[in-house]
Amino acid sequence: MEKSKVYFSKEISKENLVKMYDCLNVKLPGKIAVKVHSGEDGNQNYLKPEFMKDIIEHVNGTIVECNTAYEGARNTTEKHKELMKKHKWSEFYDVDIMDSDGEMELSIPEGKVIKVNYVGEHLKNYDSMLVISHFKGHPMGGFGGALKNISIGVASSHGKAYIHGAGNPENIWTADHNAFLEAMADADKSIMNYFKDNIVFINIMCNMSVDCDCCAKAEDPCMKDIGILASTDPVALDQACIDLVYNSKDPGRNHLIERIESRNGIHTIEAANEIGVGSREYELNEL
Repeated sequence: MEKSKVYFSKEISKENLVKMYDCLNVKLPGKIAVKVHSGEDGNQNYLKPEFMKDIIEHVNGTIVECNTAYEGARNTTEKHKELMKKHKWSEFYDVDIMDSDGEMELSIPEGKVIKVNYVGEHLKNYDSMLVISHFKGHPMGGFGGALKNISIGVASSHGKAYIHGAGNPENIWTADHNAFLEAMADADKSIMNYFKDNIVFINIMCNMSVDCDCCAKAEDPCMKDIGILASTDPVALDQACIDLVYNSKDPGRNHLIERIESRNGIHTIEAANEIGVGSREYELNEL
């Protein structure tokens, strides 16, 4: 079986973001959703909209997000839209809060923990998706990358609670931890089934805090920037990022590794690999 191709460049620039997309040699069809992280109010580490300018214009995409399932500046459409203005996303781009009109169900026949994923209803308005993820740590998942961005990130507010609760939204913060990680992988499978070949992924390894961009008060980055990676396989992409952290000689890597391992973060990749979201076997091509 051929290994998934992952492309890597140490140069982090908006111009190189376009080059990394182009090296995938995939022409996304129709109306393109560009999934980013809007950044919680107060967060200092999220990827800024100005950095996305060239790539958004290159694909003529629409910025998409969904509301959160917890208190903050993004748990209602009204507040989320205000934050999108404050963070200047809507100043530069068309922005769509995909669950502003409700949600739709995606079935997951292969799901180990959940058999349905609840996503923003507006997902049906898009023919393809470009997923731009900020790779960093995460308080619950251990790390956040492509797999988190298309599971929790594309889920509606209710869908986020459903995944976190491993199928029971009422257990959002108390569900079995590994079941939550496996539910994320199940949700990933539904998105890959939905878009098939019309979805590509870019991970940006910069501002690598142990905390996610969903944290209003996040720790400052713990290690130096590494670069940009791109792939059509989100499992291979996240695995490559994990490997780059482990292989780094930056002493700050130990702090990030502790966060990943203490939350069993690699289990999301293991579960996603097992149900065919993608493959952990990859070929790294440095540009």
